[in-house]
Amino acid sequence: MAPPLLILRNINLTFGGTPLFEGAEFSVSEGERLCLVGRNGSGKSTLLKIAAGMVEPDDGEIFLQPGTTVRYLPQEPDLSGFRTSLAYVEAGLEPGDGPYRAQYLLDQLALTGEEDPATLSGGEIRRCALARALAPEPDILLLDEPTNHLDLPVIEWLEKELASMRSALVIISHDRRFLEKLSRTTIWLAQGITRRLDQNFRKFESWRDGIVEQEETERHKLDRKLVAETAWLRKGVTARRKRNQGRLRALFALRKQRQDQCGPTGQVNFTKSDGAKSGKLVMEAKSISKDYGNGPVVQDFSIRIQRGDRIGIVGPNGAGKTTILNMLTGALEPDSGSTRLGTNLEMVTLDQKREILDPDSTLADALTGGGEIISVGGQNKHVIGYMKDFLFAPEQARTPVGVLSGGERGRLMLARALARPSNLLVLDEPTNDLDLETLDLLQEMIADYPGTVLLVSHDRDFLDRTVTSIICAEGKGEWIEYAGGFSDMISQRGADLGGRAAKKVPSTPGQKKPGAPAAPPQSKGKLTYKDKHALETLPAEIEKLQVDIDRHQATLTEPNLFTADPAKFEETAQALDKAQAALAAAEERWIELEMLREEIEGS
Repeated sequence: MAPPLLILRNINLTFGGTPLFEGAEFSVSEGERLCLVGRNGSGKSTLLKIAAGMVEPDDGEIFLQPGTTVRYLPQEPDLSGFRTSLAYVEAGLEPGDGPYRAQYLLDQLALTGEEDPATLSGGEIRRCALARALAPEPDILLLDEPTNHLDLPVIEWLEKELASMRSALVIISHDRRFLEKLSRTTIWLAQGITRRLDQNFRKFESWRDGIVEQEETERHKLDRKLVAETAWLRKGVTARRKRNQGRLRALFALRKQRQDQCGPTGQVNFTKSDGAKSGKLVMEAKSISKDYGNGPVVQDFSIRIQRGDRIGIVGPNGAGKTTILNMLTGALEPDSGSTRLGTNLEMVTLDQKREILDPDSTLADALTGGGEIISVGGQNKHVIGYMKDFLFAPEQARTPVGVLSGGERGRLMLARALARPSNLLVLDEPTNDLDLETLDLLQEMIADYPGTVLLVSHDRDFLDRTVTSIICAEGKGEWIEYAGGFSDMISQRGADLGGRAAKKVPSTPGQKKPGAPAAPPQSKGKLTYKDKHALETLPAEIEKLQVDIDRHQATLTEPNLFTADPAKFEETAQALDKAQAALAAAEERWIELEMLREEIEGS
């Protein structure tokens, strides 16, 4: 492994008297794949801007290898001042870069290059910004929420494109599946400091939880010692005055140490207001179709949704996800066919674009409609207390909604939606801008929700954890419901959600019509001897590979190894990459065989 291309060391930055960073640091070497994770508001985007040279820290060292090229993808790209999308992308090229790559990337992202930036949607703006960042093939690529506003086909294309590039990557994202596929190192930013885990994001959460638990134990021990020393102080300083003065100074030092310690950041407290029980049938659609004049958006689709179902809706942008959602909920009449809503429904909708938020309204008024009390779950709560449940500080009560960050607006929308009694939740991209911890709690809330959920999302991991079936766009107005989560859908229909090469579920006399859960693929009848042997031996092989990976990583962390023995360092780094690739292949093969075994035994 080559020396670092970029080093941030002992970075300090204070905003409004509050320290944001206190000694934060990380380094990026050639070809590295880092993900930067942390709670909303922890400073991830600011740290990335410091790395890009866009923000100056108060103190610290920033080193960039001479000649190293860096490109930064912002959360909110600005295309103003450019006549076309191609002009915007080409403006990011360096002298000597081939201009053909700008047009190639726009073509891959379903843009012509002639679009007027002023008329682009949020997803199209994001795709233009991605093309601009990727086109020069920089040495270091800094990506801030690259999957925001992208549909699943584009996310999957982006994963493949980034995996094939030689650029080093630093990624901020809430998309677990995206991070698991691309990261090799995880940087955790919390309470102004960074911690480094030289493993894929998949290992991060258990590692983080261990650190939090250890720190909590240390705080508890310190608190007990403080109680004992304070009790001694109350008895008075007597006898050997010099010795007591030393103990007194030690007590003051303990108090300062405890004051400087920060406990774990609070969690969102989802208190939901459950409505009355709906009827068993929530909604039914029979052979519904919709055409806006450019070909069918929905054609001959039927479904029956019952109380307690969790239905995901997926497909490319423009496929008609909002159209089918509006027809199912009765907000839009189909051109043909019929829809029927069940009895006693209390529906709450979470709008993807936050359009129902008045930017001039205060945070408190947006929650209560004016006043200081809000009713949640049949109990009255003061608005400040309810704000704290969603990690808003009391001093934010009079903050205009228009100045809140994307993550804060997302939490506000959730707070408003969950305060209203409901038995039907309609969630349109609820994961946008939420941090991973808040996503975990939202998943738990949906799992415990006694009513019915309709969910539009491009987050594959979130879909796997929440839904019982998925309605997927198959192209040309065809929609099919698949039983299970996102991974179950992929195993049934194939992986290409763009419709370019999707495998259709084979038509058989016993197969259900579109709109009913698709039949699983036919099993092979039995496992071959080779399959059985692999199923038995792969766990031991996976364990051995993990031991090899841990050994190589321990070697690479030895002090001064690179300067003392560069050949050994390079050899170990190559062995680590090889072992990690072998582990990923072995794990994937074992999962495939285990699924096949379960299918055969269950048939």
